[in-house]
Amino acid sequence: MNDAARTAHRRVYTGRVLNLDIDTVRFPDGSIGDLEIIRHSGASAVVPMLDEPTVENPRIVLIRQYRYAANGFVYEIPAGRLDAGETPAACAQRELEEETGYRAEHLQPLVSILTTPGFTDERIHLFAAWGLTTGQQRRERDEFLETVELRFSDVLQLLLRGEIPDAKTALALLFLDKFGRARQPVVKHGGSL
Repeated sequence: MNDAARTAHRRVYTGRVLNLDIDTVRFPDGSIGDLEIIRHSGASAVVPMLDEPTVENPRIVLIRQYRYAANGFVYEIPAGRLDAGETPAACAQRELEEETGYRAEHLQPLVSILTTPGFTDERIHLFAAWGLTTGQQRRERDEFLETVELRFSDVLQLLLRGEIPDAKTALALLFLDKFGRARQPVVKHGGSL
């Protein structure tokens, strides 16, 4: 948030997932106007790999989750909001286990993205994970999902056919394909970013 540009602030709504503010801001040309801003704590998302990332066509774990706003089920990577004081890496590990039942020995940061900077400050930290072992799945009561294991080449075909419309998932998979699979992990299980 650029407090130097903000001249006034009003909270309109406080919710479980997000808050809505109206900020009066000074624009670069000196004019002043009101902007609706969705405030979000941030999130982490993780591409779980059942094989080492150096394997030519590793197996990937996706979730197929019901999303009301999308009017149906969507293929996604595990993701969730950062808890207060939680590091992005810890959030990625937690969400991986909660949604898939896997824990990761290796966690590799890929990139951090702004989801929709025109109206929200939400930032999602994208990771790849491997060295998966069985943990304990703990879904929230409003999560309706199933896990799906696919070869990376099949996941890329889903992307090409437009069957993965979720932006964080598409970007994480494409980033991993182009830049990430040859890189070394910088976070081990229990570590932080």
